[in-house]
Amino acid sequence: MTGNCRVTPKLKILFLCTGNSCRSQMAEGWARRLKGDAIEPYSAGIEARGVDARAVKVMAEAGVDISRQRSKTLSEVKDAPFDSAQGKPFDFVVTLCDHAHESCPIFPGRTKVAHAGFDDPPRLAAEAKTEDEALAHYRRVRDEIRAFVAALPRRLETEK
Repeated sequence: MTGNCRVTPKLKILFLCTGNSCRSQMAEGWARRLKGDAIEPYSAGIEARGVDARAVKVMAEAGVDISRQRSKTLSEVKDAPFDSAQGKPFDFVVTLCDHAHESCPIFPGRTKVAHAGFDDPPRLAAEAKTEDEALAHYRRVRDEIRAFVAALPRRLETEK
């Protein structure tokens, strides 16, 4: 068989947040759903707080199941073995909150770090008077993260 058919490796993108409970979990879920052909997504937190039940709920409403995802620390994924064929760690690390951005360590090689800050749904929901009001914050941030992920990887590759 002849031809110029070349398989382009998927970009390895780590979505990093403070607790890996909500925003980074949503981003990982959206990346798998919307960009699974081009992106190999991971998520982690400065600490692991468990996956937020409201995040699972609002993602399920949008048709994305993140219930089997697990909250991980940065050290769990940073030191994980990577595909020896590619021989490299993450292409991009995307911080999704200011705390993660300020705490983001240096990554080896050519890993690029980008910041895309989103509001913290659990913090906003803490002031909600009803469950519907709390879920409205989660839904808004879910939709904002979806729009961000839908523009990947082009959006990251054009940022300096």
